[in-house]
Amino acid sequence: LDGNSLRSFSRVSVGSLYNAEALEKSVEEMQIELSRRGYAFATVRPRGDRNFDAHTVSIAFQIEEGPRLYIERINVVGNTRTRDYVIRREFDISEGDAYNRALVDRAERRLKNLDFFKSVKITTEPGSSSDRVILVVNLEEKSTGDFSVSGGYSTSDGALGEVSISERNFLGRGLFAKASVQYGQYARGYSLSFVEPYLLDYRVALGLDFYQRQQLANSYISYSTKTLGFSPRLGFALREDLTLQLRYSLYKQEITLPSVLNNCNNNLGTAGYFPTPQFINAGNPNNTGYGVLGCYGDGEASLPVRIGLSNGAYWTSALGYTLTYNTLDNTRNPTDGLLVDFRQDFAGVGGDVKFLKTAFDAKYYTPLVSDIVGLVHLQAGNLSSYGGYQLRMLDNFQMGPNLVRGFAPNGIGARDIGTYAIYGYGGDALGGTNYWGASAELQMPFWFLPKEVGLKGAVYADAGSLFDYKGPTGWTLTNEVNTPGCIKATQTSLGTCTGLNYDDTNVVRSSVGVGLIWASPFGPLRFDYAIPLTKGKYDRVQEFRFGGGTSF
Repeated sequence: LDGNSLRSFSRVSVGSLYNAEALEKSVEEMQIELSRRGYAFATVRPRGDRNFDAHTVSIAFQIEEGPRLYIERINVVGNTRTRDYVIRREFDISEGDAYNRALVDRAERRLKNLDFFKSVKITTEPGSSSDRVILVVNLEEKSTGDFSVSGGYSTSDGALGEVSISERNFLGRGLFAKASVQYGQYARGYSLSFVEPYLLDYRVALGLDFYQRQQLANSYISYSTKTLGFSPRLGFALREDLTLQLRYSLYKQEITLPSVLNNCNNNLGTAGYFPTPQFINAGNPNNTGYGVLGCYGDGEASLPVRIGLSNGAYWTSALGYTLTYNTLDNTRNPTDGLLVDFRQDFAGVGGDVKFLKTAFDAKYYTPLVSDIVGLVHLQAGNLSSYGGYQLRMLDNFQMGPNLVRGFAPNGIGARDIGTYAIYGYGGDALGGTNYWGASAELQMPFWFLPKEVGLKGAVYADAGSLFDYKGPTGWTLTNEVNTPGCIKATQTSLGTCTGLNYDDTNVVRSSVGVGLIWASPFGPLRFDYAIPLTKGKYDRVQEFRFGGGTSF
């Protein structure tokens, strides 16, 4: 065996910081590769030679042939509910194969990650001869079904309640099924989900989602949206820390307006929609000014919202994928590791819209000193259309505290500042086709409190921007009119109106803040107070934000 041929499977390199976890994974991948090459009994042992003066360590990987052992049987004990094959399919080895400790450890880790069992332990017993070994898988089942009533409050969604029923090990076959209903002040809907983790006995997960969501108008948006969708997906484990998901999404979106913002009864493409003093003051004998008694006096939605309303429901049909790299030590409460998501969605496989949407998100956690955890969060996105398609306002990214804390939902990016804002309703967020964000955070426990209390503090700094709005800025005239902002139509050609005056200044938004994270008996809660340092002229600020909920 040429030892140098295994160098590419090492996750440690000259000059890098010593990392015991990377060393352990290097040993595992080398042993698996040796098994593939026919050295089923070989073992890899790392040996370190420390230089205390230079603060370095030299690592040598020693390969030993090892005793020849074969797996005689795999006995599964304690699975009173889970089917035998659900457990055995987590093994990359079977009866008659050469015994490989790295593959056995991997199977034990996979069984624990299923979250079907209270405990998992794989032990060995002597077989019928000296070169035979019996694997014994000792399990203790636990409840995998949940019926929950959840309640919570957030500053963007208001009071929110959810009833859900889910089963992670449906019928003992390892299937996942969930149904939930959500009802709140501003957010409502339901969803159905199903996952088959081993499609046709291959390590390929099939997921099906059906959902309906409704976001009602509130203090942050003047309109309501309703989304009805269906999404099948396939997931592949390329490596233990690298997964690929392929998906198809089909959903319908439509805009509605509260009656107070939909009472002008003027149609796009007519002279009346571009408000003149005469139109606004219709029925006002005194003609005392803009919007005093006219239909615009109680407010009106922005032009892109009105266009979306007049065009009716849109169907989006998209193919997409997500590539995920995950080395987190704990997915629920990470303290070390890297989580990277790269996703793209290509809309235009049928449907009414055509765009390519790309998003990148990376989080890096690292332990520092005295239980202090550092977090660096980077994110970016791009949206582009093709085939002459005019992007809708709903296609654009909408950002707020999810990008830079200290700003309101839909609080940053392009905003309507046009003529209509005079009459009291303007200021709708229009979104953007590009965004970027960077955040640095320190999370630390309160040393004067017991750990059981579950309180942590956080300090952070955020920066980012959302810009480059691409959406409706005017409409096509359907009859011959001559109003400000319009090009007069003729009998042979339609005219146009610009109609939208908006601010899309690309400025860096930034903020600093403090947070309180509480793993409370009522569920996870987080409170944030952030102060914007730089912002756009028309951005909306929300310095305090909190959210949380519970199940019982």
